[in-house]
Amino acid sequence: MVAVTGNGANEDLRALFGQSTAVFASLAGPRHVVETASPAFFTAIGQDGAGPGDALVDGPAGFPALLDEAYRTGEPQTARDVQVVLGAGEHERAASFDFTCEPRRDATGQVIGVHVIGVETTQVKQTQRLMAEHRALLEQIARQAALGEVLDGMARSIEELAPEEVLVSVLLADADGLHLRHGAAPSLPGFYNEAIDGIATGEGVGSCGTAAHRREPVIVTDITTDPFWDDFRELAGRAGLAACWSTPILARDGALLGTFAMYHRTPRVPEEADLALARVFAGTAALAIERHHIEEAKAAAEERARVAHDELAKAVRAEQELRADAERRATAAAELADRMSAAATAQAVKPHPELCQLGGAQGCTAPAEIKIADSWGDAAWGCSTHVEEAIINVRSVFIASEELGGLAAYLSR
Repeated sequence: MVAVTGNGANEDLRALFGQSTAVFASLAGPRHVVETASPAFFTAIGQDGAGPGDALVDGPAGFPALLDEAYRTGEPQTARDVQVVLGAGEHERAASFDFTCEPRRDATGQVIGVHVIGVETTQVKQTQRLMAEHRALLEQIARQAALGEVLDGMARSIEELAPEEVLVSVLLADADGLHLRHGAAPSLPGFYNEAIDGIATGEGVGSCGTAAHRREPVIVTDITTDPFWDDFRELAGRAGLAACWSTPILARDGALLGTFAMYHRTPRVPEEADLALARVFAGTAALAIERHHIEEAKAAAEERARVAHDELAKAVRAEQELRADAERRATAAAELADRMSAAATAQAVKPHPELCQLGGAQGCTAPAEIKIADSWGDAAWGCSTHVEEAIINVRSVFIASEELGGLAAYLSR
């Protein structure tokens, strides 16, 4: 399963699976003399230079026995994942084949030889393993694994499964799209990752900076001679890097998310399978990064909502406290008004009482120093404490002492 669909994805899959090598031979007799064979057959069984009329005297482990068994029993025989070595020198490579041996019969039904059909499965199996790892990465993304975990796992998977040594790096674009930050590079030296963390995006800024700037792949096959690497050549040399192929990681709307790079320790030109691999996993990285951005935005929105909720709760509590305070003031004002009314009645008998008249039900033993009045004509004498309480809580109350001593006592209390 890949992260993209359509003709481009199908072409990438075909490139990854590649062209399988098929071999064929028609063998006669118990010595397995070659009557006809495809040119690749002799290479596959390790008998380069042999041809029609030659008997097979050797082959991959188990292959001669497979031929003998098919000839002796007259039953088809199959061997899977037969390991062979193809090519020589720097072109030598390990390969695996599936072989099927079908008995040949004459008109009477007698077994007279064996037909051999073999198909190379090396790249198919390699790609199947890569796709299995790819599916695992998609599952990680689906369950919202940490971005660093996904990218690091992706890099390690490609490095472990790629036919040739490759070192994978993922750089993440800053929000402004002008710089690239370290995302994952498990096999690159720490000093190298630190040095390129924060590089600018721009023409000629290595493979990755240029790919990010152009929004298209940039293939540098030889770092020692490419002008894009003028400012980083010494750094790459210390890290043992000789080639770098970088693919931009783009969001669905075309925005830059980062770069996906494949480094090599020797100068190397990519094959179509390499480019397909880069496209497939750049798409996977894009999916992971976009999901990460969505989760970050969601978390930020939730935090803003939490802060707003807390502020609203504070405002509600403050409003409730103000209401409660207003109610307390209203109650106090009513009580003080009642006291003043009672005091006014008492003054008819004694105009200037000795003790404070504003102490409520419990009374007040402080001297009555200050006279206050309200707009309804009620007046009362009280101590400085209760007079101040009345002035604060009852709007219409004012100091009404006829003697300056009352006001002076209030002001100098």
